[in-house]
This record gives sequence, C-alpha cells and structure tokens, in this order.
Amino acid sequence: MDLRVIRTKDAIRNALVELMEEKGFEAITVKDITNKAKINRGTFYAHYQDKFDLMTKCQEEIMQGMFNIVKPSFPDVIAELGTNSTPVKPFTFIVSIFEYLDENSGFMKAVLSPKGDLSFQTKLKDFMWKTLFENNPNSLIKQENLLVPGQYLTSYIASAHIGVIQQWLNSGRKESPQEMAQILSTITINGPFFAAGLKK
Repeated sequence: MDLRVIRTKDAIRNALVELMEEKGFEAITVKDITNKAKINRGTFYAHYQDKFDLMTKCQEEIMQGMFNIVKPSFPDVIAELGTNSTPVKPFTFIVSIFEYLDENSGFMKAVLSPKGDLSFQTKLKDFMWKTLFENNPNSLIKQENLLVPGQYLTSYIASAHIGVIQQWLNSGRKESPQEMAQILSTITINGPFFAAGLKK
C-alpha cells in the first residue's frame, strides 16, 4: 500500500479514536473526522463510504490481526494444555494478543467504552465462536467434547476475556503483556475459584 495512503488512514483512524473519547461515536460526523484528521472530504470518501464503514473496517482489521495471531497457535495450545503444568505457563499467543492490543490500545479502549460501538462486543463474541468452534479440522474445541452447550461456553469465555481486557485498558495498562497473559491463563485454565484461592 502507498505510504501516503497508510498515513491518511492512520490520521483518519486516530481522529476517530479522539472524537469517540470526546463526544462518542453516535455524535461524530464525517466533517468532525476530516477536520480532526486535517484532510478534505474527498480524501475521506476515497477510502470510506461513511463513519459506519470506517468503524466496520477498523474493527475488521483488529479482529483479522487477532485471528492471524491465534489461528497458527492452536497446535501449540493443545500441546501445552496436555502438560498440566503448574504454575500455569502463559500461552505464547496470549502474550502476542496482549502485545497487539497494547499497540492498538487507543482504538480498543475507545471502541469498548460506553461512548464507542456497543455492537463491537457482540462482534468479538461471534469472532471467538468462529475461531474456537469453526467446523474444520484445526478448530481448538470440538463440539463432541463439550460438557455444556457451545454457545454458553463461548459467551462465558468471551465476556470474561473482554472484561479483563477492558479492565487492563481502563486502568492504564500497568501490567505488561506477559503479566496479563499469566493472569488470563491462570483464570482461564484453572477457573475463577482457583484464582480466588478457594479451590486447590
């Protein structure tokens, strides 16, 4: 992609993030975005149909980035789960996910906030469902192995993970991606009662 196009798209995306924090996505206009990004309307419309198209494309880029990190890691995850190591060894891909979220923290914090796009959490849950349970030989979780209905398991995992990510973003990302991977691995693999010290 042309370097000027990359710079323009970055400027538009940064403008969107700042405006979401200032006034919320619903109140933003294309004029607000072009003024903030210091571009003309023609330049904006050369890349996006409207603010909703911009938001959708930003979200799709984020989810594709996460998918590219997660999908190749599934064989290693299954291997690590089989070791029953204690203390929990954070999955390499979870570290990579938090590094990716750290790089995109401005957008993630804004879009997951009450002023952002409330539908994004639903899209993230759908993304997790397709990533974990997609009907192909490489899916991490097989339908025939489930002890509870898959939709409930996915909703629980997704809501918990999104909540942890929001807490990390909103509290200023004090912990490193490695520390967050350890925290999330401990809760996810051993369960919240173990993490709370209630279960050995």
